[in-house]
Amino acid sequence: MNFIKVNNYEELSKKAANLIAAQVIVKPNCVLGLATGSSPVGTYKNLIEACKNGDITFENVTSVNLDEYVGLDGSNDQSYRYFMNDNLFDHINIDKEKTFVPNGCAADLKAEGEAYDAHIKALGGIDLQLLGIGLDGHIGFNEPDSFFTAETHVVDLDESTIKANARFFESEADVPRKAITMGMASIMQAKKVLLIANGANKKKIVEKAFFGPITPEVPASILQLHPDLTVIYSEN
Repeated sequence: MNFIKVNNYEELSKKAANLIAAQVIVKPNCVLGLATGSSPVGTYKNLIEACKNGDITFENVTSVNLDEYVGLDGSNDQSYRYFMNDNLFDHINIDKEKTFVPNGCAADLKAEGEAYDAHIKALGGIDLQLLGIGLDGHIGFNEPDSFFTAETHVVDLDESTIKANARFFESEADVPRKAITMGMASIMQAKKVLLIANGANKKKIVEKAFFGPITPEVPASILQLHPDLTVIYSEN
């Protein structure tokens, strides 16, 4: 594990973007695993700037996102498809036909999960997976549990996750209670994993996840077993 502590969110975002850009430069047709939430927004802004400056191109890149709310389609401004378009895809030269997000409105969500896993495998797996971490240690929407779930699956969101995400909705009651999320197998099989965490409120969970025991009660702790993990953390 490569643990990097930086001074502030701006430095975190720049370092994370540089690592992702390096992956794209080394392998122009790479598969990027992408995340949503507040943590990667600065990283995406740096990648947009690099693309507009001509430093990198995303024309041959494929992306797969971690998760999506159940019941929200891509036209909903709180969906993760909308988030990715608004915060990254609309501003870079990526082919949107090669950007994939789980379908939270699929009639058969179990089949959707199976198809999503099969698609990732058909792509040859993920070259670099970007992650954030929740205050309860969740990655993607893999919530604390008594076991690690390998496959893409539907999950009941933890109350702490619902409360944390309520800031993006008009009220807490509007936050979906379920999501479909990539499981641990696709994440752990990624060739590289990059996890970013920002804020003093993340210090305790970062310590538990990466310097404590490996347990499904802290889902991110399984990343200690990954052979190429980089964690970038800033308290500010």
